[in-house]
Amino acid sequence: MRFRLSLAALPIAAFLVGPAAFAAGPKDDTCQGSDMLAETKVTNPEVYEQIMAEAEATENAGALLWKIERDGRPTSYLFGTVHLTDDRVTKLSPAVLSALQEAKTVALEVADLSENATATVIAQSAPLAIYSDGRRLDQMLSPSEYESVKNVVSRSGLPADLAALFKPWIVSMILSVSDCERTKVQQGKRVLDMKIAETGKSLGIPVVGLETIPDQLAALAAVPEKQQLDMLRVSLRFAHRMNDLMETLVQLYLDRRITAALPLQLAMARQAGVGEGAFASFQQKLLTERNEKMISVAEPLLTQGGVFIAVGALHLPSKNGLVALLRQAGYTVTAVE
Repeated sequence: MRFRLSLAALPIAAFLVGPAAFAAGPKDDTCQGSDMLAETKVTNPEVYEQIMAEAEATENAGALLWKIERDGRPTSYLFGTVHLTDDRVTKLSPAVLSALQEAKTVALEVADLSENATATVIAQSAPLAIYSDGRRLDQMLSPSEYESVKNVVSRSGLPADLAALFKPWIVSMILSVSDCERTKVQQGKRVLDMKIAETGKSLGIPVVGLETIPDQLAALAAVPEKQQLDMLRVSLRFAHRMNDLMETLVQLYLDRRITAALPLQLAMARQAGVGEGAFASFQQKLLTERNEKMISVAEPLLTQGGVFIAVGALHLPSKNGLVALLRQAGYTVTAVE
């Protein structure tokens, strides 16, 4: 069975966790979506203002490329990515390309993004994704919800009968990638992180990982089951708008408004009847704890200097983000663009 997963738990996780994609999907060239945040501004100005106020109050927002300096060491850089193939985000700006070309080392979330590596690790991590204790997903959801899950699993190229054995987080992960995005990867397009890796390798720059795929899968699986189910219900509620969600992420990324992604997701949860508490462990496991581990692994590279670090953009801002943690570690971190 040829199956390649996107390491993402929710639509916003295009900013968070390592890139890969599905090997199967319907061929559809009509992939244009609409910006849901812009839509919210018109249809519900109060919610829009709430989302933007929270986004703008987040520390270290508004930039994707940051310069890292300390004690005369060669300059390093931190760059926030989005794990999508869209040409608008995969085209590197002159400043980003210059920083990458100057690097002695490129550090991504995961070094080996090949299909074989991803598929092998996922197969070895089956206990994290599959129920083996008699529980079944179809017993945890309503009949209509489970029917939607089966449709999602089937569209990803897997037998619908497997849906009952999947844990909620992995269905959310499957659902987080639109059919269009899945098809683009199937046709050979590369997500931004993979293009950075390929550019680094073409320049003869070593490419290393700050995490492993098992690390990322374990973080996703560590979210409590009730919260996994709640997050899945939110994803199912908006399953028909995945192209719109992808377009919204692209616009947030291009406009340097990435910190609006989380409050937008919470607003969507409220619309689906799910409380904000459902996302507490998600943020702790997928952001805070991973940020701390990334800094620990990156420290030897930063000591040498000249490292270009590229990770999901939502790892950068907030009081627990990588920019703040680098400053706490004694580095001068300055926004470039």
